[in-house]
Amino acid sequence: MVTKIIKIGNSRGVRIPKPLLEEAGLNDEVELKVKDNQIVIGPVNQPRKGWENAFRDMARQGNDQLLDSDTPATTQWDEEEWQW
Repeated sequence: MVTKIIKIGNSRGVRIPKPLLEEAGLNDEVELKVKDNQIVIGPVNQPRKGWENAFRDMARQGNDQLLDSDTPATTQWDEEEWQW
């Protein structure tokens, strides 16, 4: 699809047809990157998306226990090496 770059105030913009946005799964907020002399429009990176459900599933399966044993409030290093 070929389109024109339009003036929007001091910036420029491109109108993206709704079917393209839907096909790409893009919503109101997007991330812009420049890669190899191209502007790439993509979804906003949400690194923790889905964590809440994953943690809920882990708890339901009893798979949310600490792997390390409890450590004492102070250690020998705390007592001998550390200067308070």
